[in-house]
Amino acid sequence: MKNPRTMQQVHQSPNLSNPFENLTEEIIFNVLDFLDEDPQAKKSLSLVNKSFYSIESIHRRSLRPLRTNLIPSTLRRYPHLSHLDFTCCPRVEDDTLFAIADVYKTSLRAIDLSRSRFFSNVGLSSLAGKCTGLVEMDLSNATELTDLAAAAIAEAKNLEKLSLARCKLISDIGIGCIAVGCKKLKSVCLKWCLRVSDFGVGLIAMKCRDIRSLDLSYLPITEKCLPPILQLQQLKELVLVGCSGIDDEGLVTLNQGYKPLEMLNISIIQNVSHIGLYSLTNGMKHLSHLSLAYGFDVTVDLAKCLHNFPGLQCIKLDGCQVSCAGMKAIADCCVSLKEISLCKCIGVTDEGLSSIMEKHNGLKNLDITCCRKITHASLDIITSSCNSLISLKMESCSLIPEDAFELIGQRCSLLEELDITDNEVDDEGLKAISRCSKLLSLKMGICTKITDSGLFHVGIYCPKLTQLDLYRCTAVTDVGIMAVANGCLGLEMINMAYCEKVTDSSLRCLSKCLRLTALEIRGCTRLSSGGLSAIAEGCRKLTLLDIKKCCNIDDAGMLALAQCSQSLQQINISYCSVTDIGLMALASINHLHSMTILHVTGLTASGLGAALLACQGLRKVKLHSTFKASMPQALLNHVEARGCIFHWRNKAFQQVDIDPKGWQL
Repeated sequence: MKNPRTMQQVHQSPNLSNPFENLTEEIIFNVLDFLDEDPQAKKSLSLVNKSFYSIESIHRRSLRPLRTNLIPSTLRRYPHLSHLDFTCCPRVEDDTLFAIADVYKTSLRAIDLSRSRFFSNVGLSSLAGKCTGLVEMDLSNATELTDLAAAAIAEAKNLEKLSLARCKLISDIGIGCIAVGCKKLKSVCLKWCLRVSDFGVGLIAMKCRDIRSLDLSYLPITEKCLPPILQLQQLKELVLVGCSGIDDEGLVTLNQGYKPLEMLNISIIQNVSHIGLYSLTNGMKHLSHLSLAYGFDVTVDLAKCLHNFPGLQCIKLDGCQVSCAGMKAIADCCVSLKEISLCKCIGVTDEGLSSIMEKHNGLKNLDITCCRKITHASLDIITSSCNSLISLKMESCSLIPEDAFELIGQRCSLLEELDITDNEVDDEGLKAISRCSKLLSLKMGICTKITDSGLFHVGIYCPKLTQLDLYRCTAVTDVGIMAVANGCLGLEMINMAYCEKVTDSSLRCLSKCLRLTALEIRGCTRLSSGGLSAIAEGCRKLTLLDIKKCCNIDDAGMLALAQCSQSLQQINISYCSVTDIGLMALASINHLHSMTILHVTGLTASGLGAALLACQGLRKVKLHSTFKASMPQALLNHVEARGCIFHWRNKAFQQVDIDPKGWQL
């Protein structure tokens, strides 16, 4: 074992009075490992002294740069990076990839370019050819890449994980190059690669024999490519979502035999019934996760296919037409279900659901969202039979009466996630639910019977809560919000949109929740810049902020955000009282990449243009179409050339906001 080095050895300094100089390099490495989830803390530590700065440079292995113009200095400071994430950089050119390839020839193992554009096959060739240790590349959404880029990727001989989702110009030729060059591939995503056919998929399956995960969603393929896929002895996950060319007639011709798959997703395939499913899955003895959403009729015949899967733990039937007999048959055929999703299923009744619950009392996750025919009887059997539930999603189960929700708190004490959005739950029900002391996520938007009294109990008895959705809970006031803020200090997300009774007092109390990253206060007309300033000062990790229609929030709030909320990434300031001054302040936030700015009457075209130029990390901006004609085309072209996408809207000014459910506020 090598002798531990002190920081004084790492960086010689005549100052012997600094106690930190006696700490070993290994100790500082352990501290930095502990700070991996908090980049700002790690940055602060590196600025303590020159020795810390030097050790942090040596220690760092992953980096998420904000802008590519900082790459030259980054390469000099961090010589041992293995993971590069460019999702904050909309424009990455070949020169950047050249520089990376020259510096990280042996250390680079993974690079994410899924949010970046403007690089070409030339840059990819340099990266793939020189970085011999590269095992993971994400090139999703690179819609301009062609087969030349695929040929460049093929130079990465040790590549194990590759995502080309939405690379719509890559064809069978490019996929063939990858299949020949990257024989160590274990995970491949070709989702929405619309020029890839049976031939290209077959080449991947025949040449890359170690594949464990394969996503072919929405490809124009048929059953002809399935035989070589199903012969892959390491294949564990296969995703065929939306592959409309696959049908029963083709599937019945497949050869039977052992298939090692553990997860199969064949959702949104309209031409496959239980007949094709049986042919496809026959021999899949180890299948544990099966998704048949939005395509199958859940009948007795379909349930019989499930006899083939003795280890099936998860089945997703979202959007399917369900019969009572089919649900009873599923209950009989499956022996070890841990998760079932019936979201938006048509035909789910008390009788059918109860048959499953009674025989699968080890269920951990249940989704019955929009099952509008179930009543008190269903919730009774769910809570009495499945008291080990960890996640229960039951949005818009409109026939369940308010008193039934008390059963959740009385019987399901292990719940960590609960969604009761748009239901008849009242304060008594919420008081009972608060007994679920392990709750991490609680969603109860549009529960208009909830008041401060119910939230008071949540604040006291659910201290682990990290997510709270109170969307359109119009009876909630400052008293309820303050109870939650004082009791749930680990809160990371809260949605108070259209809770019109809350004031700045709520925001000042929420500013104590130092982990808060997402705040949605749209339509809270009593809030002002004073409350927002408190949030900015206290919640330094804030990344998402929606203040649409908070008409009393003005430039003072924007100045506070610019000073304190340097982690902010997304903001909606539509209908706010912000002027050019406030927008320019926002533009100084380095992490900001998405803005929605509609009907902000205090803005001018020149002020907006200046802000767009100053905010260099922008990836998406939503603006009213009136600005398009009043701003110089050269300016818009320049901003687009940096990688920003404009979304122009011609939406009329609305005094009253209308949501999809028809609510007016």
